[in-house]
Amino acid sequence: MDNRSLKIDVSSEIGTLNAVMLHSPGAEVENMTPRNVQRALYSDILNLSIAQEEYSRLYGVLSKVAKIYQVRPLLRKVLDNPEHKAALLRRICVGEDATAYYEQLLDMEPDALASVLIEGLPARIDTLTSYLGNEYYALYPLYNFYFTRDSAVTIGDNVLVCRMANKVRMRESIIMEAIYRHSGEFTCGITDANDFHAAGSPVTMEGGDILIIRDDILLIGNGARTSSQGIDFMIERLRKIHPEGVYHIIVQQLPHTPESFIHLDMAFTMLDRDSCMIFEPLILRDSQFQTVHITISNGKVSSIRSVSNILKALKKLGVDLKPVICGGSDEWDQEREQWHSGANSFCLAPGQILTYARNVHTLDELDRSGFSIISAEDVISGKSALKGRCAVTVAGSELPRGGGGARCMTMPLSRGKVDW
Repeated sequence: MDNRSLKIDVSSEIGTLNAVMLHSPGAEVENMTPRNVQRALYSDILNLSIAQEEYSRLYGVLSKVAKIYQVRPLLRKVLDNPEHKAALLRRICVGEDATAYYEQLLDMEPDALASVLIEGLPARIDTLTSYLGNEYYALYPLYNFYFTRDSAVTIGDNVLVCRMANKVRMRESIIMEAIYRHSGEFTCGITDANDFHAAGSPVTMEGGDILIIRDDILLIGNGARTSSQGIDFMIERLRKIHPEGVYHIIVQQLPHTPESFIHLDMAFTMLDRDSCMIFEPLILRDSQFQTVHITISNGKVSSIRSVSNILKALKKLGVDLKPVICGGSDEWDQEREQWHSGANSFCLAPGQILTYARNVHTLDELDRSGFSIISAEDVISGKSALKGRCAVTVAGSELPRGGGGARCMTMPLSRGKVDW
């Protein structure tokens, strides 16, 4: 690493954002049809031009406050090195049963290859097997890559490359591992969960389920994308990285259906030192879904016990949060706005968040809690400044169809420290 590389440093959800990883949605988003939309893990197909217009506002706000790193140019940089290019292609081709395409990919120039690895590689229909397979792609498009949150997680000065729950997303993690390790842009420790487990392993985790509340508190969702075995793996790594001190893991079980509960950050996100956004029926009401507090003391798990809910567990640890209710007081509105990522906010700084404009009842609750509501356009133009508690709204007619909100689309690389 050279002296100009960024030191990964993330010890909370709310610290002032210094640097962030993004991937602007491109042709991969439209390289699907209603026939394969379910395999793409979407709830609907997207209109790319509108999605890009909406995304440009998210990007514009973030560019006002932080340094932005984009996946595609970083991937091109990795591919400029023949050795790293060959290693990355071997890993992808073996993992996706596409070894017959290895030489074709290896012959591509970095720009073209980066596009193919993200947007998909059409299959050659030149054998009976390929003809009968009825598959258009040898390498599927990375439909979900604009949700950069999931494939790798920054915790302190370390990066956890996630072992994704669905094969269609595994290449995202492999690309992110190569970027962190070989782009020369970052200084960090790296743990690649994919290195430790064979195909079929129940160990899975995704970044939307992993929230850093404080440097000694992790909040993790246990649901369709992050398994209990995946959480055990993370705890084991945490024990080895931090053999001294006390650390707390609070685990929230999640329903596997409907798909809007794909990750914990669809039901809980931080807003400020003393406030959070929640989907009330899951987080505060009695339900079949447990909340479990795990304590690690000097490298050993010292206790595992059930607790009433996330807020009570955090309060006992000195983080006293007032909940803002996604969707407001009406159960119908709560369900509708949770579905459209109303609880999925992203902190630019303590008390300053990005969220979708469409969730009007959630915005009313934020307003009642002292957040001024301002549009992304006004922030980008300079008409409105980011000051005090505020919620910056981004249009969201197309982006939510992919199944996520502002937190899903952002991977923090560096945040300022928080005075708790």
